[in-house]
Amino acid sequence: MELEIITKNKITTIKMQRPHRKNALTFPMYRGITKGLNDASKDDSTKIVVITGSGDYFSSGNDLNNYMNIGQGGDDVVGGAVQMIREFVAAFINCEKPIVALVNGPAVGIATTILGLCDVVLASSTVTFKTPFTELGLSPEGCSSYTFPKILGYAKAAKVLLFNEPLTVDEAYIAGLVSEVIPAQDFERKCTDYLNRWVELPNNSLVYSKKLIRSEEKDLLLRVNDLECDRLSERATSEECMEAAMKFFSKKSKI
Repeated sequence: MELEIITKNKITTIKMQRPHRKNALTFPMYRGITKGLNDASKDDSTKIVVITGSGDYFSSGNDLNNYMNIGQGGDDVVGGAVQMIREFVAAFINCEKPIVALVNGPAVGIATTILGLCDVVLASSTVTFKTPFTELGLSPEGCSSYTFPKILGYAKAAKVLLFNEPLTVDEAYIAGLVSEVIPAQDFERKCTDYLNRWVELPNNSLVYSKKLIRSEEKDLLLRVNDLECDRLSERATSEECMEAAMKFFSKKSKI
């Protein structure tokens, strides 16, 4: 089972369950997370949505086999994959319930960029972040072309998004991408303590408060998502992307 979605004590937990592959996201996982978020948003028994990973990683982002499947397919395959990502990101934007990311380990690619769409990000002290989009001949996704300059500042965002430089958990905390850094040995206990307290808050108050905080940006974020996905569709079929992907895979095979 690649994905576990459980609603218990008014918390819907979406847990990525591929620790042997660093929780790399397959197409079924994208679709499952999208459905989980959309269902939880409408579910009266859910107050808080949690997304987390199992094992040592939060998620290493896109499963590399996704690129191979896209590269070997035609326009219909590319269009379907990009639409899947569009809907995945939109589910984060549209979710009416507070989303809490429990980042238990390193996050790569879209697993990093979606954090800018979460309401609270609790991160283990072992976490690092990386967005290797240009290394693969791609472009930013997850609304990071907007959220990262806003949160990190342009200079730091450019270093991360343009030049693939890693972001430490302390840098992410200081900039405001991460709400709190928790020592690894205390991570599970402290996250549980927070959730147990937060879930006792009145449901409508949580929903209306989030709506007030997010309402001004919701339409903008949806437009950004569309623009990023349109560019991603072009990038995924470009010769530059194919060459960058082959170079990337070649380096991986030598490690």
